[in-house]
Amino acid sequence: MALLTLFFSAFTSATLLPGSSEALFLLMLSQGSWSAGMLIIIAGAGNSLGGMSNWILGLLIRKGLYKSKRHNINGKYYTAAENWFNKFGSPALLFSFLPIIGDPLCFVAGFIKIHWFKAMIFISLGKFMRYFALSYVV
Repeated sequence: MALLTLFFSAFTSATLLPGSSEALFLLMLSQGSWSAGMLIIIAGAGNSLGGMSNWILGLLIRKGLYKSKRHNINGKYYTAAENWFNKFGSPALLFSFLPIIGDPLCFVAGFIKIHWFKAMIFISLGKFMRYFALSYVV
């Protein structure tokens, strides 16, 4: 049950929903009941899927399948993320783990139609690297 909680915490942390999976990850790691590798895989998978859900949301809005007046697509975060993609291409998604800019990066990647496979690879690499780095904290 704890691993499922970590997975969902990591998933929601990577979406537009508030959350912080790092604290739970570090707590579970410090308890020593699970291997670091297992926790990295569970948290990384959940966080990667959460990032891809932002990519899907961006794509759906681009295609007009989802409309909301609350989404300001021309906001400052969108513009900053779009500039990242113009400068660095899909590898910019390696930074999807960063607070504040990570979610907009994933969203914009879907909106500007970065190929889903490239998005998945770079989002996953960034997310897994964060948990790998955190595993050395404890």
